[in-house]
Amino acid sequence: QVQLVESGGGLVQPGGSLRLSCAASGSMFRVYSMGWLRQAPGMQRELVAGISNGGSTNYADSVKGRFTISRDNAKKMVYLQMNSLKPEDAGVYYCAAKRPRPGPVYDYWGQGTQVTVSS
Repeated sequence: QVQLVESGGGLVQPGGSLRLSCAASGSMFRVYSMGWLRQAPGMQRELVAGISNGGSTNYADSVKGRFTISRDNAKKMVYLQMNSLKPEDAGVYYCAAKRPRPGPVYDYWGQGTQVTVSS
């Protein structure tokens, strides 16, 4: 079992940057794959960035080159650095954890943090 708490969302102008943080509890954090997923109004939740328990990363095409996901296993933290933000990046960002098993489904979710990109 793992509990996830996101922070760092807010209002930013187009072209600006934000850093989201996710604090995890539980002793098994290092075995989980972690992800940041985004849900915009009226849209399905989508995977923005993922990082495996070995540190391999993957990104949605729409954020490649602008977003960076990272993890600190010692601190049980996951981060999402978001640069050159666009209005279409807005939404609720969720931190999620996936047990080490095949498949794309995430098992644990945070409560989400709102990101608004507007001038």
